[in-house]
Amino acid sequence: MANKGIHWFLLAHLLVQIAKINARVPAIIVFGDSSVDSGNNNNISTILKSNFEPYGRDFIGGQPTGRFSNGRIPTDFISEAFGIKPTIPAYLDPTYDIKDFATGVCFASAGTGYDNATSDVLSVIPLWKELEHYKEYQQHLRGYLGKEKANEVLGEALYLISMGTNDFLENYYLLSERSSEFSIEEYQNFLAGIAGNFITELYNLGARKISIGGLPPMGCLPLERTTNILFGSDCVEEYNNAATYFNEKLKGLTANLNKELTGIRLVFANPYDALFEMIQNPESFGFEETAIACCGTGLFEMSYLCGNINPFTCSDASKYVFWDSFHPTEKTNGILADHVMKNSLAEFLW
Repeated sequence: MANKGIHWFLLAHLLVQIAKINARVPAIIVFGDSSVDSGNNNNISTILKSNFEPYGRDFIGGQPTGRFSNGRIPTDFISEAFGIKPTIPAYLDPTYDIKDFATGVCFASAGTGYDNATSDVLSVIPLWKELEHYKEYQQHLRGYLGKEKANEVLGEALYLISMGTNDFLENYYLLSERSSEFSIEEYQNFLAGIAGNFITELYNLGARKISIGGLPPMGCLPLERTTNILFGSDCVEEYNNAATYFNEKLKGLTANLNKELTGIRLVFANPYDALFEMIQNPESFGFEETAIACCGTGLFEMSYLCGNINPFTCSDASKYVFWDSFHPTEKTNGILADHVMKNSLAEFLW
């Protein structure tokens, strides 16, 4: 009986390896915000940067890269899971070129959103500009690989989209323009419409395998809990509800586009439940702290406020769900990436 169990274990392991070898995902192409930005903001005029210590202290080589974490971000883990490479370079990073970008590239910009007005708040790259960079990348790739091979890579690549949190927390709930123009449901519909148009544009440019990410429980981010101090620093239920309802709209959008766009394979990747479970039951994942972040006091620090001159940063980020007041630790990112791989992206392994 024991031998039979070993046999099935080895067979299962072999099948997983075969799936990776045969996986038709030659590249990972990323659009979005700080949840997936691997350093594009380093090279634009914005105050929203993280290319300094202690950011990146647990990254490969211990170097800050512009990732808003102590280490790798979810898209890095996803790229590795597909057997491509352990990190995805930023398109605007001058130390990389088309040889590096041919197997994966990131166009994301921290602080951006679906809404152009969101990118204006901190002068970051709007979504339409991310798409322009992608079109430029396509031209470079065709020059590097030849038109036929490049088109094959672009058609078989996996496109990851992750944004939306800033549209609500940096724009709608913070500034008056959008909230006076739209009810919360109207704004969700407005953003979902932009998301649908963006996916359709990617499709028209040759993309077929696409994942659109949902919102996390954004009312549980340490910064939002800090501002909710009158209610005991609990998660802000209004913000979590907004995330939940918007995720439902993205699910519906996914179903509709799969019917409308011939040959598309669009999946919805939802981080909400996995992250909320970590926050509610941290001990199950080996965490000790969920309400405050590792960096600084853990209450409000992000970007330059998380610099090395801040004396309060924790010594072991693996005990924390959040690295700064807005972004997860590398450990959390790895768990979220694993969840997304198993529940949304596994179909692309075959």
